[in-house]
Amino acid sequence: MRGICAAMLVFEAVVIALATPVMIAVEDVQTDVALSVGLGLAFLALLTAGLLRRPWAYVLGHAIQVAIIAMGFLVPAMFLVGVMFAALWVTAYLLGRKIEADKAVR
Repeated sequence: MRGICAAMLVFEAVVIALATPVMIAVEDVQTDVALSVGLGLAFLALLTAGLLRRPWAYVLGHAIQVAIIAMGFLVPAMFLVGVMFAALWVTAYLLGRKIEADKAVR
């Protein structure tokens, strides 16, 4: 479970980082706001990917999904991108739990 969820967070970090210039150039978000939100969330996603050894990090991963969807208020396309990543995160989380449960039975 940890591997697939960490991969999802790394992919999300890349997308969030790439959304930062879009916030500045296309959506006219102030540079300091765009950098702090975009790069801050990207860094938090990478940090969380590394902390997935701890159970509370998955809660933080869920919170990151909500924050990415909320980025849609700055870049409307992030509503769609955020929902897609949240669906992938939930799928990875649930499938990972199921796989770990199956391994524990064996």
